[in-house]
Amino acid sequence: MAFEITGKLIDRFETQNVSDKFKKREFVIEYRDNPNMSFAEMLKFQLTQDRCNLIDAYTIGQDIKVSFNLKGRRWEKDGNVNYFTNLEAWKVENASGSAPATGNNLPEISALPDLTEDASNDLPF
Repeated sequence: MAFEITGKLIDRFETQNVSDKFKKREFVIEYRDNPNMSFAEMLKFQLTQDRCNLIDAYTIGQDIKVSFNLKGRRWEKDGNVNYFTNLEAWKVENASGSAPATGNNLPEISALPDLTEDASNDLPF
């Protein structure tokens, strides 16, 4: 089941190599259901495997939108049963919907020359 939530990036942690075949990285967002709320929820998400670097493009304090799955597991050791719940993030994007800054030095659209002023251009479009 997939969910989306928007919040402010509060913290991100280093990637952890759990085993030779599994790695994870956690990050925390501050979520307010209502801007007038006096307190915020602090939600910790987990990125796994090749998605661990998705959070690198964002800075602490930036508003982000996280797409995630809700995962639950049963774990038993020495006769004791415990249950774990994870918020498994699979997509992170800027809350405004625009792509994060990547430093690719491409010109802005407004910086491109205006080709409509060239009178010698006889193309019909």
